[in-house]
Amino acid sequence: MVVLSCDPNDLEGSMRLIEELTTNAGRIQEEVLQEILERNSGTEYLHGFLHGRSRLDQFKEEVPVVDYDQVKPYIDRLANGEPSQIISTEPILELLTSSGTSGGQPKMMPSTAEELDRKTFFYNILIPVMNRYVEGLEEGKSMYLLFVKPEISTPSGLPARPVLTSYYKSGHFRNRPFNRYNVFTSPDEVILCSDAKQSMFCQLLCGLVQRTDVLRVGAVFASAFLRAVKFLEDHWRELCANIRSGRVSDWIPDGPCREAVSRVLLRPDPALADLIEAECGQPESWGGIVRRLWPRTKYVDVIVTGSMAQYIPLLEFYGGGLPLVSTMYGSSECYLGINLRPLDRPADVSYTLLPNMAYFEFMQVDDERTYECASDCTGDLKVVDLVDVEVGRYYELVVTTFTGLYRYRVGDILMVTGFHNAAPQFRFVHRRNVVLSVDTDKTNEEDLLRAVTRAKLLLEPLGWLLTEYTSYADTASIPGHYVLFWELKATAASGNEDGLALDRAVMEDCCSAVESCLDAVYRRCRKRDLSIGPLEIRVVRTGAFDVLMDYCVSRGSSVNQYKTPRCIKPPEAIRLLDEVVVGRFFSTKVPFWEPYEMDVKAIPPSS
Repeated sequence: MVVLSCDPNDLEGSMRLIEELTTNAGRIQEEVLQEILERNSGTEYLHGFLHGRSRLDQFKEEVPVVDYDQVKPYIDRLANGEPSQIISTEPILELLTSSGTSGGQPKMMPSTAEELDRKTFFYNILIPVMNRYVEGLEEGKSMYLLFVKPEISTPSGLPARPVLTSYYKSGHFRNRPFNRYNVFTSPDEVILCSDAKQSMFCQLLCGLVQRTDVLRVGAVFASAFLRAVKFLEDHWRELCANIRSGRVSDWIPDGPCREAVSRVLLRPDPALADLIEAECGQPESWGGIVRRLWPRTKYVDVIVTGSMAQYIPLLEFYGGGLPLVSTMYGSSECYLGINLRPLDRPADVSYTLLPNMAYFEFMQVDDERTYECASDCTGDLKVVDLVDVEVGRYYELVVTTFTGLYRYRVGDILMVTGFHNAAPQFRFVHRRNVVLSVDTDKTNEEDLLRAVTRAKLLLEPLGWLLTEYTSYADTASIPGHYVLFWELKATAASGNEDGLALDRAVMEDCCSAVESCLDAVYRRCRKRDLSIGPLEIRVVRTGAFDVLMDYCVSRGSSVNQYKTPRCIKPPEAIRLLDEVVVGRFFSTKVPFWEPYEMDVKAIPPSS
């Protein structure tokens, strides 16, 4: 199967292509797998299982389902100079690094030149979907905050970099043909500036200067967009000074970046500076600031599914009611699916996997709470094809790519919500194996999100918003206990920016509310076994999670792909947050538990 092309300006033709792909999903998946095997059955990896054969049934019988630990030795060999042919007949040109926030160090995924063609197809086909639902997007610009990270070079000379950095630095992005639906406010030189602070300042400056042209705003993840809003909150006076003088601040030394911004800034504009100062300088609230600064904006384009769901209230606060749109589902391994109903509420977002992007399989998950993969009577994992999944069931995603990954467990847990023609639609639930554990308890990311979501409702009537959170299991104490770091933002109602003024009784109730939402094993350990101590919330100073992000970026994460880890383990990361704690609160109530209590199989949040 050749790589498909899509003309984003041909809306009707693009929608017909989506219909063809989803109607013939089963046949296309067979063709994809057949082509992958015919290309690569002679590689060292596949030859060890298939001995040169390329039959589909033998692939499923002989090639095992693997995770990164089994793939890593081959990736390491590529990084150290061995030929691409150990996993792929197509030359491996780079290694794509994962965000690295779930398990520590970033994973590295192989990539080829052809894969950039697939990514270009994927981005192009997103455009007609949005234009089907939102009219007039060709009449303005997009203020998308996009960033690159400096790449590293492996011993063999292969670049290793985040997937988005790879795409933005490629000719596919820099030499993209003009299409009237996706003109950015930021020049490429600003996006490609490797200094995140300079890039952020200049992208916001360009966006403010062109505020009346902006029809949509966004970033890849909700957390990245909110970081930009926070940056604007801290630097709006200097941005206004730049607009008033028509000159970029002297601390921006990147030559191409300065020159590009100067082409946008053009001349002093005191009237625009006054207008922005009037909006940003309102002492009562920053509620609705996005809509006020960019009045023609139709929606905020950010991923708000999975762990990003906890940012929805803050996005709604700053966005002033603008729709939140999650358009795509992708990973470092490959790009996966698109949202065919982009204006659905975030809680209802589902992604339709495109059958031409890779070969997809799904490991059935037996238990909705533990997400353990089901086995048949022989102990083999139950693995089904894309078109054979069942609505309402949970699965772990397995991919076979054109770039040298075979039956690889991505680690994402998905729930099937329906079908578009023959192609299933999935709701992202969470990443596998992100847990807190002190004793026999196991708390996954989705359980934690549900509990925090319940607890923070106690704060909102008092004028506080939870802007960030993470956690760790403190096993240095006896007994061990869960610790949650919370960063809070005061709204106009509280009139307070200092966590020290928080009501202790309310915060202790928040601790108890979190515990009451955790599962029966946790509550048994707290009440009967006494093997877990009271849950603790540590409120940190504003900006603490920016410091955590800087730390994660220094360890190999990407600004563009960064997602706040919901559980942290490195002692240095914990120390950074502990140094800025302004209040510590513990649960004062033992959560309810009965000896024969049955856990209700909780349905994960619609994210």
